[in-house]
Amino acid sequence: MTPPDTITNEPCFVISVAARMVGLHAQTLRYYERVGLVLPSRSGGRQRLYSMADIDRLRRIKSFTDEMGVNLAGAEVALKLIDRIRELETQVQELNNELERLRPPGRTRRAGRPSNGPRRTQQQR
Repeated sequence: MTPPDTITNEPCFVISVAARMVGLHAQTLRYYERVGLVLPSRSGGRQRLYSMADIDRLRRIKSFTDEMGVNLAGAEVALKLIDRIRELETQVQELNNELERLRPPGRTRRAGRPSNGPRRTQQQR
């Protein structure tokens, strides 16, 4: 069975199908590629092929520009921030997993105390 991430990143839609799926003109998709907002794969014949991840990104761009009134520069910044947040969430999860792995058996976090930040001593209270 193919992992879901592979399926989402598998380039399989030609530009006309991708444009129809997103509700944009093919020329708009070419422009987005030219300015670097989306980078579709290319077939051996240099035909643009879009993955589901590309389609989702295009839908997000369309939402930013049409529904929220953000210009393309703002949409690009928002997409970069979303990507960075995902990276940081993954990193936090990996660090939490490592912390759990290193924690001695039978010891768990105490309820009521935040899992991050320094402990306060009696003098600091």
